[in-house]
Amino acid sequence: MSKKALLVTRVSGFVPQFEMNNVRILQEMGYEVHYAANYNTVVYGEDNTRLADTGIRRHSIHFCRSPFSFAVWRSYKELVQLMLEEKFDLVHCHMPITGVLARKAAEKVRRMTGRRAKVIYTAHGFHFFDGAPPGNWLYYFPERHYARYTDKLILINQEDYERGSHFPVRGSVEFVPGVGMKPMPESNPGFNLRDQYGIPQDHRIVISVGELTEAKNQTALVHAMDRFRREKLTCLICGAGAMKESLDQEIKEMYLQDKVILAGYCNNIPDMLRQSDYYAFPSQREGLSVALMEAMQAGLPVMAADIRGNHDLIQDGEGGFLFMENLPEDYAGALAYFMKYPDEAERMGRWNQKQVENFSLDVVEKRMREIYADEQGEC
Repeated sequence: MSKKALLVTRVSGFVPQFEMNNVRILQEMGYEVHYAANYNTVVYGEDNTRLADTGIRRHSIHFCRSPFSFAVWRSYKELVQLMLEEKFDLVHCHMPITGVLARKAAEKVRRMTGRRAKVIYTAHGFHFFDGAPPGNWLYYFPERHYARYTDKLILINQEDYERGSHFPVRGSVEFVPGVGMKPMPESNPGFNLRDQYGIPQDHRIVISVGELTEAKNQTALVHAMDRFRREKLTCLICGAGAMKESLDQEIKEMYLQDKVILAGYCNNIPDMLRQSDYYAFPSQREGLSVALMEAMQAGLPVMAADIRGNHDLIQDGEGGFLFMENLPEDYAGALAYFMKYPDEAERMGRWNQKQVENFSLDVVEKRMREIYADEQGEC
């Protein structure tokens, strides 16, 4: 009888976007991989088709975003029932809400049956961090409490690792540098970014990739573009999300429709990055951003907030610029510098290409194989 592993995330797009290498590792180790998520809430894609032909068994759970919703109790009971029925050997959970619910459910099942699955939790960036709003620190208490039901707590940046190392983890705290960067796919010779979006051939392109949310702070980039109305520069913002309509309205109110393009969700990000000149990342909270690493891999100079995760990747003045205040004028100043000193921009991009090798798939895969093998050996 094969061993069973359960992956748990609140939204269904997370595993195909970030965790398929871990799925492959588990399957190679002999696990039947199951995936519990809310399949009606898709992020990082438009539907669930990327899970087809993966060998993953899917279980729909009514996870919700708010920890204060009555639906939380319902999803917890569904998760307990699933664990009782399938008798998983390993549970690997992600995201704050599902990280709590999965660990709580696994502990409930242990008390009911005496059978304990090994539990791994990857925190892709604690909500509480240096400089976070006071309300974010409310997440500290459940994260610390449920560490006692965690066999491996995986943290992906140095600030979280230093803080999490003091949690009362049942097993151990592990540092893994992100989800692992694959080599960039070969370019598509038929794709032309400027033709696709009507960007003049003599314009420089600043690109930003991320879900359109308040935390991603794309509005700072929109306001920065106000300074470049008469410059040969176009801004391309890739992503979908709740802030789409308000950003679109803001762009229209500022009469920047010919300078800022909302591209929506894009499937060909590597080609878009290759054909851009600069990368802007105004996000106000990150764990260790894959989008940022993809831009580094493409050889783009970066401008971003000086926050946890980002300063694990970018050295200010070497790979680009990091901003403490993270204001529109910061991005406007950096863009002006890149345009005035193209040789410096190219040098920074080359530095990023070298730096991101430290976060390659090979490095991360080696660590994850060690972690999974350790838990397998203890079962």
